[in-house]
Amino acid sequence: MLRNFADSLKQEFMGYNASKLTKDLMAGLTVAAVALPLALAFGVSSGATAAAGLITAIIAGLIMSPLAGGYYQISGPTGAMAAILMSLVAAYGIDGVYIATLIAGGILLLSGLLRLGKLTSFIPAPVITGFTSGIAVIIALGQIDNFFGTHSQGTSAIAKLFSYAHLGFSPNLNALLLGAFVVLFMVFFPKKWNAVVPASLLSIILATAASSFLKLDVAAVGEIPKTLIPESRLTLAALNLETAGKLIAPAFSIAILGMIESLLCGASAGRMTGVRLNSNQELIAQGVGNILLPFFGGIPSTAAIARTSVAVKSGAQTRLVGIFHAIGLLISMFLLAPVMSQIPLSALAGVLMVTAWRMNEWESIHYIFSHKFKGAMLEFVATMTATIIFDLTIAILVGVLIGLVFLVTRLSFIEINYEDVDMSRMNITDPILCERYKNAKVVYITGPMIFANTQAVADIGTKVAGADTVLFSMRGVSNIDISCAQTLRELIEGLRNQGVDVALCGLPARTMKMMHRTDLKNIIGEENFYWSVERVLLTNRPKANLAA
Repeated sequence: MLRNFADSLKQEFMGYNASKLTKDLMAGLTVAAVALPLALAFGVSSGATAAAGLITAIIAGLIMSPLAGGYYQISGPTGAMAAILMSLVAAYGIDGVYIATLIAGGILLLSGLLRLGKLTSFIPAPVITGFTSGIAVIIALGQIDNFFGTHSQGTSAIAKLFSYAHLGFSPNLNALLLGAFVVLFMVFFPKKWNAVVPASLLSIILATAASSFLKLDVAAVGEIPKTLIPESRLTLAALNLETAGKLIAPAFSIAILGMIESLLCGASAGRMTGVRLNSNQELIAQGVGNILLPFFGGIPSTAAIARTSVAVKSGAQTRLVGIFHAIGLLISMFLLAPVMSQIPLSALAGVLMVTAWRMNEWESIHYIFSHKFKGAMLEFVATMTATIIFDLTIAILVGVLIGLVFLVTRLSFIEINYEDVDMSRMNITDPILCERYKNAKVVYITGPMIFANTQAVADIGTKVAGADTVLFSMRGVSNIDISCAQTLRELIEGLRNQGVDVALCGLPARTMKMMHRTDLKNIIGEENFYWSVERVLLTNRPKANLAA
C-alpha cells in the first residue's frame, strides 16, 4: 500500500513547474475563501465554537491533504458531522467529542489498513439520499435559536424544537433580519459572480459590517484565539476507559459518516477529474487526521464535496491545493481574528440554512418519487426519519435492512412454466421416440432456487401429475441453495416413486457445482443430467430408474 501511494505521488508531481504551482496557489486561496465561513458556521452548529471549526479546517488541510487518496480531496468540518455532534456535546461535553473523534479516527485508520474502502458501495443510493436529507433537517432545526435569536433546551434538535412549547418563542428582530438577509443574499447572488467571490463570505462580511455599524444587540461568535493549540483540547489526562466505553457508539457513527462522506466526495470528484480515488488511502488519511485533531481542539473532519468541487473547478493540479487552503485559513485566523469575533451568529445560521437546503439531493429525490419506485421511496423516507429521530447508525441499519428485504424479494422471483412435449416441433418422426415421449412434460425454471421458493418447487409435483416423463429445463437457474436442493431431492424422489422418469437439463456451472456439494448429482444419477431438453428427446432413455 505504501509503495502504491509513493508511486501515485510520483505520478502526480511529474513535470510540476511554476505554472502548476501558481494554479494550486490560486485554487487553494479560492477554496479558503469558501471554507472560512463554513468552518466557522459548522464549528458553532456542532455545539463547539467557531474557533474549533476553523482549527479543524486548518489541521485537516495540513494533515489530510498530503495523505489523501486523491489530490482533489479537501477536508474539514461539515454540516453532516455537525448534526451528529450537537447531541454528543449536549450529553458528554466537548471532551466527549474529542475522545469520540479520537476513537473514530482509529476506526477509520484500521478500516483503511484492512482495505475496507469498498464497504460503502453496499449502501443503497436511496439510503444515502435519505440520511443526507435527515441531516439537512437536523442542521436547519439546530439553527433556529441562532437564526431567530431565541433560546431552547434539550440534547437533540427535536427536543429543542418541542421545548418552545413551555419556554415560549420570542424572536429577536435584529437577529432575524440579519439571518434573513444572508439567506436571501445567497439565494439571489448571481452564480457567475459566485466563482469570483463566494456569496457566503460576502454576505457574512456585509452582515457583520451592518451589525457593527448599527450596534445591533445580537449574539456574536466571540473570541477567536490566534493559536492552533487552544486551552480547550484533548489531553492524555482526560482519557479513561470508562468514558471511552460510553463513546464507542457515537464514535462508530462518526467513523461511518466520515467514511461515507469522504468516499462519496472522492467518487464525485473522481468523475470530474478522471482520476480515480484510492479509497483505502483516503480512509487512512481521514483516520490519521481525526486521531490528531482532538489534540489541537478540533472536531471531526471529513472530505467535503462543496470545497472539493471548488478546488477542482478552480484548477487544482496537486494535493498542495489543500495545504495552501489551510495556510490561507491560518493567515486569516491571525489577521482577521478581531473581525471574525464580531460575526453575528444569526448570519452564520443563515449560511447553514441555505447549506442545509442545498445538501438535499433534489434531483435524486425527484427521480425516485416521480417514477414511483416504492422500494426506494420507503428506503428514503425510513432512513430520513430514523436519522432525525434516532442517529446515523440506526438510520443506515434501518435503510440497509429495508433495502435487503426488497433485494431478496426481487432476486427471489422465480418463474416456472410447463409445456407438453411436441415432437413434431423438432421435426422428430422416429416412431419409437415419439411413442417414448408422448406423455412427457417439460418444466422450465427461471430464477434462483433459494429458500424463498421452496414451496413453488414443491408444487411442481402436482402440476405434472399424469406425465410419465418430466424433463427439468434449468438453464435459467442462476443458483440453488441448500433449502431448495433438499426440496428438489424430495420432489424427484416422490416423482420416481410414482413411476415417473426424470431428467435435469442445461444446468449452469454454478448450479451444477451445488449439485455436487449437496450430493444431488449422485442421488439423481449422473446419467440423468443432459446439456439440453433436445438431447433427451433424441435419446431413447431406458426407464430403469422407475419404481417396480
